[in-house]
Parts: sequence; C-alpha cells; structure tokens
Amino acid sequence: MFEVIFLQFLNGLDKGAAYALIALGLTLVFGTLGVVNFAHGALFMLGAFCAVTVRMFLTMETVTVDPEKLSPWGSPLEIREPLVQAWFGDFGAVLVNYSVPLSIIITIPIMLVVGIALERGIIKHFYKRSHAEQILVTFGLAIVAQEVIKSVYGPNPIPQPMPTDLRGAADIGAFLGMQANIITYPIWRLVYFVFAAVVIGGVFAFLQFTTFGMVVRAGMADRETVGLLGINIDRRFTIMFGLAAVVAGMAGVMYTPLLPPNYHLGMDFLVLSFVVVVVGGMGSLPGAVAAGFLLGILQSSASMNQVKAVFPGIDQIIIYLVAVIILLVRPRGLFGRRGVMEA
Repeated sequence: MFEVIFLQFLNGLDKGAAYALIALGLTLVFGTLGVVNFAHGALFMLGAFCAVTVRMFLTMETVTVDPEKLSPWGSPLEIREPLVQAWFGDFGAVLVNYSVPLSIIITIPIMLVVGIALERGIIKHFYKRSHAEQILVTFGLAIVAQEVIKSVYGPNPIPQPMPTDLRGAADIGAFLGMQANIITYPIWRLVYFVFAAVVIGGVFAFLQFTTFGMVVRAGMADRETVGLLGINIDRRFTIMFGLAAVVAGMAGVMYTPLLPPNYHLGMDFLVLSFVVVVVGGMGSLPGAVAAGFLLGILQSSASMNQVKAVFPGIDQIIIYLVAVIILLVRPRGLFGRRGVMEA
C-alpha cells in the first residue's frame, strides 16, 4: 500500500510541476500588469509546437543511392537518413536524439519575442479595461492561435520521442534503501520535475536577488510610487510578460514526450492552471507554486482505485471541489493579498 501511495505522490509532483509552471506565468502577468491572460495556455501550446518544428527540421531526410545494394526488384537501394545526420555524422544523430531538450534553445528567444509583441501589440490596450474584457480578448487570441496551429500541423497529436538515454524507469525504491524494483518511476517524469524546480527557483531568485527583480517586486506592490522615482516600470513589466511567455513555452517543450502536442493542448492546461492561480491567490507567486503542487498531489491521490471505489469520479472534480471550498472560506486564496477577489 505504501508503494502505491508513494507512486501517486510522485505522479502528483509531476502534474503539479506542469500546473505550477503555467500558473507561475499567469501570476507574473496578473501581478505586474493586472491582466487576466487567458491566452497563457496558448503560449504553453506554442512552446510545445516549437519542439515539434525543431524535430521536423532535424529529421528532414536525404535520399542517397547505394549501387552496391539492390532492392528486391533489382534497382539500386535508396538509403534515407536525416539530413543533419548525413552532414554531421554521429553528432547529427545526437542532435536528433536530444531534439526535445535542444528545442529549448530555440524556444526561449521565440517565446520572448512572441510575449513582448503580444503585450505591446494588444494587451497594453486593455490595462484599464475590466477583467471581463481582458478575458474575452485573451481567450479570443487563444482560439486564434489554436486554429492556426490546427491548420498548419493538423488536428492529430504529434508524438515527440524522449532521448533514448532517458527512457525507461528509475528504481526509486533501491535509491531509498528498499528492495529493488518495488518502486520504479519513469525517468523523463523525474527530469520534468527537476526541470520545473530549476525554472521556478530561477524565477524566484531573479525576482529576489537582482536589481531588476527588486524593482519589479516594488512595482507590483506600488506601481505609481516606483514610476514617480523616474523608473520606467512599464518597460520592466513588458519584459516580465515576455519572461512569463518563456516559462510557459519551456514548460510546453519539456512536456511533449509525456503528452503528444495537439491544437487544444493549451486549453486543456489553461483551465486547471487558472484554478490553481485562484486557489493560490491572484498575484501571489508562492501561492501559485504551492497550489500547483497541492492540487496536483490531490488529483493524483484521488485517481487511486481505492479512492474511486468509494467516491466514483472524484478524480475528475477534486480540483474544482477544493477550489470551491477554499474560495468559500478564504475568497482571496491561500496566499492572496487582502482585498484581492474579496468584496
């Protein structure tokens, strides 16, 4: 029984890592610009399709004819191999094998430009509008992005293989001093959790220990006063919007081996992540991370057969049930500032 509970705990950390990364970006945008960005899930999806595009380019094939080998019909045999492998040999094969993590290098500048362009081109015109109008325009942007991806890549999921060295399962039980093969867990899911922890820690360190981050935090607390000091806080908030897009994009890239990207991937994660933000507290970065992992663990625990036997379907509603209870008891969320989401 302990093994089952521990595995579900690991599953919860894995789900919670994805929720926390997306919720972190949502909270950065709301905390700095005061915008409820329903297009944030689309940024997660765009990051995933950056990985798809990179792999498509890396696996473009070249055809060579080997006259010494004949096909069953007696004609010279055609040999197909990725173009990058034909150019760079074994190093090209490594590039193809590690296409998913290498996609991050391409994704970071792309998502930064997309985020800044989105904020400067559209979002800035809705700063002083109601949250309802912000939700409508950003939700519309998400639908547009979704349909563009559907028209370019098609409606079907596109599997992305993980590196061969990171396939299989790690023996967690043996690592903890237990009997071998009692508790095993997929290596890539552990990689994703470590990746999420590094990104989250990096964002918090950036905001906490850099001058830029300190100014942003001051602007989140009192935007007008920071502006009166002669600091261009709007430019810094624009960069933070770009940073939020980068975080969402990187989360999407690394999740592709776990869930093949499709055009509605962003919507699937957006709703759950927005619930996470509300539960953690609108504008609270620690709240977004804590609520992400908390709800991920609760959802994973509720999916156990022993729990579903007593409460059928509880795994489908547990997140929303917890959200309702928390908001009834504490409308501003677990870590939200007083007055936010309160009458």
